[in-house]
Amino acid sequence: MASLKALKGRIVSVKSTQKITKAMKMVAAAKLRRAQTAAEAGRPYATRLETVMASLASRVTVGPESPRLLAGTGKDDIHLLVVATSDRGLAGAFNSNIVRAARKRADELMRQGKTVHFYLIGRKGRAVIARLFPKQIVHQYDTSAIKQVSFADAQAIAEDIAERFQGGAFDVAHLFYARFQSALVQEPVAQQIIPVPMPEAGSAGDQAGASAAVEYEPDEEEILAELLPRNVAVQIFRALLENAASEQGSRMTAMDNATRNAGDMINRLSIEYNRTRQAAITTELVEIISGAEAL
Repeated sequence: MASLKALKGRIVSVKSTQKITKAMKMVAAAKLRRAQTAAEAGRPYATRLETVMASLASRVTVGPESPRLLAGTGKDDIHLLVVATSDRGLAGAFNSNIVRAARKRADELMRQGKTVHFYLIGRKGRAVIARLFPKQIVHQYDTSAIKQVSFADAQAIAEDIAERFQGGAFDVAHLFYARFQSALVQEPVAQQIIPVPMPEAGSAGDQAGASAAVEYEPDEEEILAELLPRNVAVQIFRALLENAASEQGSRMTAMDNATRNAGDMINRLSIEYNRTRQAAITTELVEIISGAEAL
């Protein structure tokens, strides 16, 4: 049985931890409101642009002059997995869920005989991926200095990835992030960003593409040269916004659970402390009474 001093020290320690987790929950809740608003505001444009590009991809005749971001390299051998995580922990299963989805996809591709490389955004995914795929990480984009996600950050990442693609470093790029649904639910998402994926048969984009005629002004080459890199940047920007909201939601939930667990532990330790103190007082009284009777 622990001594009274040790129990008292543990109670003080857990109370201090509870104050920290409670403060972190409140900070995460305040940040979540802003991040959620930004993520929800960015969805319609990113979704519509993705649909438009998929529709164009289904109706463009692939040839030597076709943009590579749209038509691809003609091969499916080297895959780049762009894994977007956060730079901070204490966010529940937020980062591990994204990394798990990327690992699962990497294992599937490698079983098919494909070559897999990783492009990491954020620090928290590196430890696991470096342990399992030590020679397959081609780059890590540092986001530790980013306080608030901006389109310029996404554009810098997109330009780097596009340059690697134009240089023949990979054939297909997949983006992994967590789509924010609520503070309790953040869904890991895998999305192909290079080349533009064809719309699924029967989808809204496929039906629209089958019936619509496209006219380019001033010309197809100039418009696609602008739209294709922008689409990659917009999809990455959406991923960063969704991740920012998902991270705060997951952290708020995790810190709320930690605060409640700390409260339960304080109650258990307090009961144990009181019982130990009562036993010590009872023992002292018995010793005093026994000494008095001996006299």
